[in-house]
Amino acid sequence: MSEGTATCTTCPRHCVIAPGTLGACHARTNQGGMVVPAGYDHVTSLAVDPIEKKPIARWKSGSTVLSLGSYGCNLRCPWCQNHGISQVGEGDVPWRSISPQELVGLARRLNSEDSRMVGVAYTYNEPLVRWEYVRDCGELVHEAGLANVLVSAGCVMPEVVREVAPLIDAANIDLKAFRSESYRMLGGDLATVQETIRLLAAMPTCHLEVTTLVVPGVNDTHAEIGDLAAWLASVDSQIVLHISRFFPNWRMRDRGPTPVSRVYELADVARQHLCHVYTGNC
Repeated sequence: MSEGTATCTTCPRHCVIAPGTLGACHARTNQGGMVVPAGYDHVTSLAVDPIEKKPIARWKSGSTVLSLGSYGCNLRCPWCQNHGISQVGEGDVPWRSISPQELVGLARRLNSEDSRMVGVAYTYNEPLVRWEYVRDCGELVHEAGLANVLVSAGCVMPEVVREVAPLIDAANIDLKAFRSESYRMLGGDLATVQETIRLLAAMPTCHLEVTTLVVPGVNDTHAEIGDLAAWLASVDSQIVLHISRFFPNWRMRDRGPTPVSRVYELADVARQHLCHVYTGNC
């Protein structure tokens, strides 16, 4: 290791980062020999969304959440629908600073105007590449009597999950496939995501749902979805699974959308193992 470099321990990539440079996620940097979030409170996207859009189907139905995202992601999914913020860095997209105190002040005001607005969702790009911001906001959100919602690919080390999990009231984890080679293609690690799901499922204060985007030629077989659903059921048969339809995007425009009939077939396969299976984008 070169002098002054530091190893990031946020995700399985374990990037070795030279001073003043960024890791593969475009969101963590080496400052004085320590890895810290770059643009700690930089926000690129801010909106009030229905909770069902996250998607969260079986927690506070009919409510809304103040949703925010930044830039950067530690995965490289070629079909990413948010690649305009997830696959870029600070200089590539407009952003503004919103401190945890400012964010919670806005959430409290929105809640006072409409009680259906129940909290804050960390979403759009990968929020856990800036897990410190999620933690700091989450603590203040709870102090304000509001809820925290996490939408993540879950490909971070268990120590990170343990830091934020006690603050998360509902989560949706994107389980992208159930084959290790598929995750290697994306720059991630299946076993790490499985551990994230286990940890959140074991947290009694966190409602957990999972989404799998069915991509033709990647993860669209009965065998793979059956294995995925059976494993989720072994963790907790009450975990909600969303089977979602793929549409061509970013670097994967070489195939058409997932046939609707295939989505329904795979949902039926998953229902052989899980109590709550939903279809999306159909």
